[in-house]
Amino acid sequence: QAHLVESGGGLVQPGGSLRLSCAASGTISSIKVMSWYRQAPGKERELVAAITSGGSTNYADSVMGRFTISRDNAKSTVYLQMNSLKPEDTAVYYCNAGRSLTGNNYGIDYWGQGTQVTVSS
Repeated sequence: QAHLVESGGGLVQPGGSLRLSCAASGTISSIKVMSWYRQAPGKERELVAAITSGGSTNYADSVMGRFTISRDNAKSTVYLQMNSLKPEDTAVYYCNAGRSLTGNNYGIDYWGQGTQVTVSS
């Protein structure tokens, strides 16, 4: 069992930056991929960025060049640096442990509680 806790969300103006953190605990040593997803009101949850324990990454086209995912394996923590934020980035952001780099669910599927990101002037 894994426990994920996100932090770092908030209200930011368009063009601003935020850094999300996801601290993982529990049985996570065998989980190779950690990811960030988001869900806007009325929309399906979508993959934002994913990273393997070796550092390979995958990004949604909509955030490419603006968001950076990183991981500190020693701290079991994954980060999402979000720059040049746009109103359409407004969503609840969720941390995931277990899904593949492209978002496939192969049976290991842990989620955090989510953190709200609002981009508005």
